Amino acid sequence: MKLLEGLFENFLWKSRLMVLAAVLVSLISAAAVLYMSSVDAWIMVSHLGEYISSSLSTEERFILRAETIKHVVEIIDGYLLATVLLIFALGLYELFISKIDIAENSEGASKILIINNLDDLKNRLSKVILMILIVRYFEHALNMKFETPLDLLYFAGGIAFLGLALYLTHSSGDNKGH
Repeated sequence: MKLLEGLFENFLWKSRLMVLAAVLVSLISAAAVLYMSSVDAWIMVSHLGEYISSSLSTEERFILRAETIKHVVEIIDGYLLATVLLIFALGLYELFISKIDIAENSEGASKILIINNLDDLKNRLSKVILMILIVRYFEHALNMKFETPLDLLYFAGGIAFLGLALYLTHSSGDNKGH
């Protein structure tokens, strides 16, 4: 019976290695999103030569400017998503497989990438996801049409809630020594 228990516990312990699949897919996804955002950034910058063109009317220049700002927000959103995937991959690896020794011993390593427990991973991911939501809100705000004073009030309320979320996130991090 003790032998069977030992074999089962050994199998159970090694089953944590299945998490490597999630780590690898998250890293590949992060690289893909980073690549797409970088290509989008390159394309956006390459089209900015049109902005200086004297053939553009004031209205066309205004539209190009608004579209460029929208693209910048989308690019930031992509980079933040890539960051979430990277933090998720590193966190899963550290929690289930092994500590990343080079990160812990490196002076230049960001402390955000060192995950000690599931709460650390959750807190770091939630902060980056909150930033993605803020960027998305900003992106939607660029396209909003304020037709009534109530629309403006709803918009201001959304900004107030985002500010409250940032405040609560920041204050919860201070209490835990982060």
